[in-house]
Amino acid sequence: MTHSTTRRDFLKSTTLAGVGWFVAGDTAFAESKSPNEKLNIAVVGTIGQAGWNIGQIAGQNIVAFADVDSKYLNSTTGRFPDARRYEDFRKMLEDEDKNIDAVLVATPDHIHAPATAMALRMCKHAYCEKPLTHSVYEARVLAGLANKKNLVTQMGTQIHAGDNYRRVVELIQSGAIGPVREAHAWVGKGLSDGRFKFGTEAPANLNWDLWLGPAPEQKFSTGIHRFNWRKFWDYGSGTLGDMGCHYLDLIHWALKLKHPTAVWSEGPPVHPVGAPSWCKAHYEYPARGGMPPVTMHWYDGGKRPEILATLKRKDGSPVKWGAGQLFVGDNGMLLSSYGKHILLPEEKFADFKRPEPTIPKSIGHHNEWIQACKSGGVTTCNFDYSGALSEAVLLGTVAYRVGKKLEWDAKNLKAANAPEAAGLIRREYRKGWTL
Repeated sequence: MTHSTTRRDFLKSTTLAGVGWFVAGDTAFAESKSPNEKLNIAVVGTIGQAGWNIGQIAGQNIVAFADVDSKYLNSTTGRFPDARRYEDFRKMLEDEDKNIDAVLVATPDHIHAPATAMALRMCKHAYCEKPLTHSVYEARVLAGLANKKNLVTQMGTQIHAGDNYRRVVELIQSGAIGPVREAHAWVGKGLSDGRFKFGTEAPANLNWDLWLGPAPEQKFSTGIHRFNWRKFWDYGSGTLGDMGCHYLDLIHWALKLKHPTAVWSEGPPVHPVGAPSWCKAHYEYPARGGMPPVTMHWYDGGKRPEILATLKRKDGSPVKWGAGQLFVGDNGMLLSSYGKHILLPEEKFADFKRPEPTIPKSIGHHNEWIQACKSGGVTTCNFDYSGALSEAVLLGTVAYRVGKKLEWDAKNLKAANAPEAAGLIRREYRKGWTL
């Protein structure tokens, strides 16, 4: 279970005879024979989504926390009095190297890659919130590290574990609506108008320099920490970056998508600091695994696909649907959301016999990761899968900011027709920070 043969509590509770060692390349980790053995986990981030994640893994041994805000860091003492606390995640990982098996990262997006990459290079299993990274290049690096080190990884797209998504995938892949050549995803949410507001000093509880991490040098601005950083290009990617991994996940999964060949986006005029009030992003994918080429469309900020207005229930009334996805097949359509789906037109599918379930129920998104860490298994949102999904999401924001259709060369991570996109595909880190 642990990556270090010197962790004393592991040696006390487990005999070497009960552990099988798996060796791959420059990495070796122990495969625990006891699923009841607890993982020792270090966590980067403490509140908000991080706090929710902590609740999901609280049955394991949380041995250390890192947070740049001392107020939030100290708030963990009541529930986890024995955990060690650090301001800088780098110091935490260095000090706790021999004590931890895995790391959970739930921070603003611009910290995801440096924290997760450091954990992977130290041969720690990793769970990271979505989007996996802040740039396309970072996503490719993390996927490569996880593969090279043979580590168990999971991105925090928790809805992936829900039964509804699994049934949709089975319907699409069984051919229920025929070959799918067009798919749409949309959300009403809008995260926009990030603007710097200077003139005050950072509060005493916040280390603003550490909060910036690899992002460009910037004096303290109010209204960013802790809720609104997603509105700023330096730290987040707007609504598409926030919600794309949740809603485009189902389309990627069901249609077996990997890397697009072209990406273009629409929206209001680009602002250099903050994300737009709405965005439409469009992706072209090649044929794969017996499936035809497909175009995928994203809409946020209240924008929706025009085809939705034409959809009718069997009684002739309009289909009323919130955020969701629409698969357009040659023989019908499938409309879905987080918790439900319908086949359209309803009268055509009135006597439709659903395929037998082939995707088993999830034991829980976090539990998948925890159990795989212990057994050497795999997860459904490992960094190979979720890295490609994150790349697609982030390419939509790049295309919007560049204002050009990107002819995407996934192998070489570049758009030959848009060299100006290079600085967004691979961002420069501030001095003192590395990936």
